[in-house]
Amino acid sequence: MLKFISRNILTGFVTILPVALTIYFLYWIIISVESVLGSMIQSILPDVLYWPGIGLIAALAMAFAVGLLMHAYVVQQLFAMGEQILYRMPFINSVYKAIRDFFQYFSPTSKKEFEQVVAISIGDTGMKVIGFVTQAVMERLPEGFQEEDSILVYLPLSYMIGGYAVLVPRSAVRPLDMNMEEAMRFTLTAGVTGTSGTPYARK
Repeated sequence: MLKFISRNILTGFVTILPVALTIYFLYWIIISVESVLGSMIQSILPDVLYWPGIGLIAALAMAFAVGLLMHAYVVQQLFAMGEQILYRMPFINSVYKAIRDFFQYFSPTSKKEFEQVVAISIGDTGMKVIGFVTQAVMERLPEGFQEEDSILVYLPLSYMIGGYAVLVPRSAVRPLDMNMEEAMRFTLTAGVTGTSGTPYARK
């Protein structure tokens, strides 16, 4: 009886916590944006014209306007000049490049090579690991790290943030019929969720 109760309590937590944490994360983003931009707008507008949520709407409008402006050649050049200034600043350039590369993946205009999910064979052991192709063009790799018929693959670690970028021969790589979201979820949970994203139920 006690085992039955504890198992159902654990199942309840496994079901509720992902939903609750996702909702809390979205709530935290909305509150943070509203707190920063809302207070700025409130200091400009009269109290009569301010209403809760105007900061979030202003953030969405600002992002939309910047997205439109980035289609203009002049704005692109000005933005590139600003980036060059950041690239010349010690420490700041490393932080900015890391953050920019991360968010650049979500850009709708970027080439989504990272979404190519592959299985890598480890020697003659018969073992395989799941990875994501991050760089398939040899010329874009650092000097001394360019090998013919090789690609760079990111191997995420299970149950933690991080992973390894490894250079592997194309002959050791086999494409998988999985999208990036399914493969990332499957790998980070060490396969516990399966490919459907639902934890296996114990009989």
